[in-house]
Amino acid sequence: MGLVSGRSPEGSFHVPVMVEEVLAKLVRGTESVIVDCTVGGGGHALRILERSKCFLVGIDKDEEALEVARRRLASYVGRFFLAKADFREVRAVLARVGIPRVDGVLFDLGVSLRQLTDPSRGFTYWGDAPLDMRMDKSGPVTAANLLETCAEEELERILREYGEERYARPIAHLIVTEREKRPLRTARDLVELIYRAIPARARRTGGHPARRTFQALRIAVNRELDGLDRAIETAFYMTKPGGRVVVLSYHSLEDGVAKSVFKRMEAAKVASILEKKPLTPTKAERERNPGSRSAKLRAAALI
Repeated sequence: MGLVSGRSPEGSFHVPVMVEEVLAKLVRGTESVIVDCTVGGGGHALRILERSKCFLVGIDKDEEALEVARRRLASYVGRFFLAKADFREVRAVLARVGIPRVDGVLFDLGVSLRQLTDPSRGFTYWGDAPLDMRMDKSGPVTAANLLETCAEEELERILREYGEERYARPIAHLIVTEREKRPLRTARDLVELIYRAIPARARRTGGHPARRTFQALRIAVNRELDGLDRAIETAFYMTKPGGRVVVLSYHSLEDGVAKSVFKRMEAAKVASILEKKPLTPTKAERERNPGSRSAKLRAAALI
């Protein structure tokens, strides 16, 4: 579900990242079942169904994304099953449809432009968007909740660990100071505060000054890293020999988790890593789709 910059040929907002590279690593033409653990709007899923004769199981916790995927995959009715669930629940989803083992698993980690451009979802740092950031709108915790309730030390940890924010301490301190005066409810509220906390010279480089803080809050709200290693490891153990596990990540924390699990699976002689270094988008794709710039693809074949 990587960040994207335009409309896809199918007319939705999501442009799937590194499609040909994903298909080359995941699809061999003999698959019976492939699982897309983060199906999003169905961008990769559509191409997988086009390229193979497999049955596809798609999982996502964003109901709106699943509705987009259902429309997008409509011409393949009977060849896919979509479930509203977290990727950590993949075994339970497969049990519901009576599938014990699969031929391939895809994790496309990240946020789609459809989510970012809908102000009601609260992922954007522009204007008066609410500080929500939940991928699953029924989730109990919003970004505003975190900003209201977290201790200063915990906020600093979230910003430093999940956002790799150099100025985590002054931002966290200012959040706690300001929330005693008024609650932070909108993107504008938080962005203005971040501008005050970060030195002027630092605001002129490295993209939008709020980018790292918003990333950190999004990861914390959606628990994106909690259990990610176990979910990827589970994918290896439910994939048949010869099958593939593919992970697309968009920041160093996700990629670090994937790298660690892949190395562990190779050391245990469960799988063989297909590329020593992760694949990255071509120059043409980066120019066409700037949101793909940070993408890294890791793939392994089951032994």
